[in-house]
Amino acid sequence: MSYDSTATLERRPAEPPIHDAAAFAGMRRAGRLTAEALDLLVEHVRPGVTTQALDDVVCGFARDHGAFSATLLYRGYTHSICTSINHVVCHGIPNDKPLREGDIMNIDVTLILDGWHGDSSRMYYVGEVPRRAARLCDVTHECLMLGVEAIRPGRSTNAIGAAIQGHAERERCSVVRDFCGHGLGRVFHDAPTILHYVEPTYDVPLRAGMLFTVEPMINLGRPQVKVLSDGWTAVTRDRSLSAQFEHTVGVTESGVEIFTLSPKGYHKPPYGPL
Repeated sequence: MSYDSTATLERRPAEPPIHDAAAFAGMRRAGRLTAEALDLLVEHVRPGVTTQALDDVVCGFARDHGAFSATLLYRGYTHSICTSINHVVCHGIPNDKPLREGDIMNIDVTLILDGWHGDSSRMYYVGEVPRRAARLCDVTHECLMLGVEAIRPGRSTNAIGAAIQGHAERERCSVVRDFCGHGLGRVFHDAPTILHYVEPTYDVPLRAGMLFTVEPMINLGRPQVKVLSDGWTAVTRDRSLSAQFEHTVGVTESGVEIFTLSPKGYHKPPYGPL
């Protein structure tokens, strides 16, 4: 689940915590379970299925594996996942409306296992999708992976933002500024803030032992968003399509470890035969 970048920068969170090998081991287990939940959803996403049904799948999966969703009852949120369709940027709320052929959807899952948070999201195609929607998903996944590849000790958070912003804008897309990545571990939202664009006034050195998410939201149109009256659902102001991918990562002595890679190799849609 994304964090509000404006509020985060105003608070200027404390020095990011540095985690040990035991924390990395806990994050591997939580991250893998979250990735397995996202893998499981591939066979369920199709026209006519409701997002509430997908929420039920993840809730049951978490329970069966001794975990629970971090979003359930978080700040009053009443669901186990976020489902953001087409022009919804993030924090879409599951409901009983059926998915339609041609929809693209981000599903965001955060599972807590043994106290550790695994936070990840992927895009899903609902049947056959328009070429421009598929292109947006491809560009967004490329932005995520370029951002992750920029992570190593001695660099800073703006290296992540520069990699993501540069690629998105070269592809004539825009980067959402209102939400960002965040530190996590035993805490859902922690320092550092991870902006997906360059911000000269906020640039945190990267050190081995940091844990955080990288989760760029990329729009086909302009970057501006608005939050609907439910207090959660963020949409593009110009109603252009939006996409997002997210990984939980840890900074190592030599680079970066991704905790939420798909065990089945489902990195970006289309995810293969169902």
